[in-house]
Amino acid sequence: MRAPLEDELMHGFASRLDEINALADASPGFVWRLQTDDGDATAMRVFDDPLILINLSVWDNLQALRQFVYRSQHRELLRGRADWFLPMNGPGLALWHVPAGHHPTVDEAKSRLDLLARAGASAEVFTFGNAPSD
Repeated sequence: MRAPLEDELMHGFASRLDEINALADASPGFVWRLQTDDGDATAMRVFDDPLILINLSVWDNLQALRQFVYRSQHRELLRGRADWFLPMNGPGLALWHVPAGHHPTVDEAKSRLDLLARAGASAEVFTFGNAPSD
């Protein structure tokens, strides 16, 4: 993030979290997302840098996730992301297949990001731009 979540600079992002999370929860193909009792994962600090947020979710298929990310109101946040987020040093997104019923852990997610950074896209980890066919 460019500033702590409570900072006025982050208002345009933070003020829409509940709306976008509810939209995800109700979207076709949505299965699960990482969240605290507050309903999101923004309070979780899993990296050394406290300004890095984690977002972890499971979807039935890649097309359903792609639909939510790029063709719902979520895309409005993508368009404004440069206002709220600095570029990452390395990948900021890692996608991978999980068995039905599995909820990945934060450590799994960090491991997949690391694998993507070290070895690039593969069947084990990929991005929207180089995903295998569903």
